[in-house]
Amino acid sequence: MRFNTKYFGQIECPEEDKLHFPEGLFGFEEEKEFFLLPFEGSEDTLLCFQSAVTPGLAFVAVNPFSLKPDYAPVLARGELKALGVERSEELCFYTLCVVRSPVGDSTVNLRCPVAINDQTRQAVQVILEEGGYHMHHLLSEFGRKEEGKC
Repeated sequence: MRFNTKYFGQIECPEEDKLHFPEGLFGFEEEKEFFLLPFEGSEDTLLCFQSAVTPGLAFVAVNPFSLKPDYAPVLARGELKALGVERSEELCFYTLCVVRSPVGDSTVNLRCPVAINDQTRQAVQVILEEGGYHMHHLLSEFGRKEEGKC
């Protein structure tokens, strides 16, 4: 599938790489299909959820385990069932990032990660009730101050 993106220009991605969000993302419930694209040079730590339909709609995301190795999201039973798994550990997790200048003022939302079943390509954004995670963790909390990293 060839399409335009917010950050990468026109690209081609295999249709089978598309992620399906039955409920959309919070605030964007009408957007049901995204591609997860890595930013060059980020070693798959900094990524982008790019809408498969709306070229200008993309969300910067980060692999939360690269910032907080002990991150342990636990989904509710209904969320696990909707994703076709029995345990949270069977899923991939990404957190949305608000990029600011300076980069250390950027925030990551550890409370509302995107959970992905990599086998079925089904995805959902959830609100974690446990773990003490917040919606606005400063990037500087994690000791990362490299330019261009989120």
